[in-house]
Amino acid sequence: MLKNALPRLWALILGLPMLWVGFPTSAAEPGKKPNVVVILADDLGFSDLGCYGGEIETPNLDALAAAGVRFTQFYNTGRCWPSRAALLTGYYAQEVNRDPQGPRPKWAALLPELLKEAGYRSYHSGKWHVDGAVLAGGFDGSYRLEDTDRFFSPKNHQLDDQPLPQPGPDEGYYATRAIAERAVEQLAKHDQEHRGEPFFLYLAFTSPHFPLQALPEDIERYQDRYKEGWDAIRQERWRRIQEMGIVSGILSAPDPEVIPTHNLSAEELVERVGPGEMLHIAPWDELTDEQKAFQAGKMAVHAAMVDRMDREIGRVLDQLKAMGAFDDTLILFMSDNGASLEQIIRGEGHDPDAPIGSARTFLGLGQGWATTANTPFRLHKIWNHEGGVATPLIVHWPAGIRDRGALRRAPGHLVDLAPTILELAGVAPPDSFNDEPRPPFPGQSLVPVLMDEAVPDRPPIFFKHQRRSALRDGDWKIVRKETPEALWELYNLADDRTETRNLAAELPEKLQALVATWTELDERYRREGAGEGSTPKP
Repeated sequence: MLKNALPRLWALILGLPMLWVGFPTSAAEPGKKPNVVVILADDLGFSDLGCYGGEIETPNLDALAAAGVRFTQFYNTGRCWPSRAALLTGYYAQEVNRDPQGPRPKWAALLPELLKEAGYRSYHSGKWHVDGAVLAGGFDGSYRLEDTDRFFSPKNHQLDDQPLPQPGPDEGYYATRAIAERAVEQLAKHDQEHRGEPFFLYLAFTSPHFPLQALPEDIERYQDRYKEGWDAIRQERWRRIQEMGIVSGILSAPDPEVIPTHNLSAEELVERVGPGEMLHIAPWDELTDEQKAFQAGKMAVHAAMVDRMDREIGRVLDQLKAMGAFDDTLILFMSDNGASLEQIIRGEGHDPDAPIGSARTFLGLGQGWATTANTPFRLHKIWNHEGGVATPLIVHWPAGIRDRGALRRAPGHLVDLAPTILELAGVAPPDSFNDEPRPPFPGQSLVPVLMDEAVPDRPPIFFKHQRRSALRDGDWKIVRKETPEALWELYNLADDRTETRNLAAELPEKLQALVATWTELDERYRREGAGEGSTPKP
């Protein structure tokens, strides 16, 4: 029943926009500052949500998409902490010295520090992964989950930057639920003490990042769903993605040879996890019965984690409605990178005799299901191919966005969110901060895109993480897996969004021009990160 209900439900929602009664049809009241809620998932695949073609039950996010807009070509940085730096500062990680994770320049303000000028109060709940204390970054309240190795009993979590005790095994703690509960508390307190003042909430879940750990009742709902295997599930997702008009073209082939250098080896996985675990993707029909059962169980836990995140988001949405703030709140949902194929063991280690997904297990999604989660794209978290850097972006704002259930095909990046939010808040980006000059934002405001207005060509979108690089300029993209060993690849994303036809040999002059642009931006951003100033935008 679960297998067929979701696609029918989503088609019904999209096909009946008149069901969304009570939403304003006019633009936001002139001069009124919207509340802002930014929801960030951790290691979510591009097609994990129902409204992006997935089979996982995500009714709350699907409803936001049906009453708002979905972006089809939005990007993150491909990794947790650079994405958070880009989101909260409006600059690429290299510009604010976050590659590796160094302290930000004094001029690199976080969004809440700039929103204070417009009277906003700001709150944070969940993962931080940014340098410095949360309250020092302009937030008025924070629940910080620093321990991402334990969903059931974190050793390091903080309330307003002060340590909290480790929850006991019988206290019923689960990270996804706790993150939402703290956010609801913050919103309720704001309503009691600061009603009428705009607020900014940064809700940063740790789901579905490894380890694969979920509540037993959530796992139960998916225990039989994935027995047909990743080949069939990937094809089902691809069909729905095309029917929704999100991506077209050719389904990319898996890249079985690409594994992170820090991954456990095939031998270590079998030794420490068991004979059902595997390193490389293979046709499902070639797996042993033991492998099929184990792999299907892992994906059931991943789905349960996404399902639970959606349920907890629903609780936050209910709080906004109870406050009478729902229509006037700009809600943005996205992921910090694509699904991860990483298979490592941290925390308390992995007990192969414990129930899969329980607190005593430590499993990663692996290549087979990560490839499925990122359907229809190539590669995964860490890489700069589309599977690593393409994210869903749902934007919901009844008082400000006229469209219901529409797609937005304009490319965008996390560095665009700060300019967007500041524009809607009526805050001009400052030329300096902490008595230090600030370079111009590398991105642009998405407000015209939200309103479905024509926009000029955007600046190129820059990617660089560790040994991997990419650049998107218009419909053209260059990307390389490793540097300096790997050759640049060239794709025309207008015709080949799934990166199946490398045009580097056919169009060497185009390739060279794009590489020259990437090199220029790389040099500029490294200078800015080192505090050596910047050059004008190209």
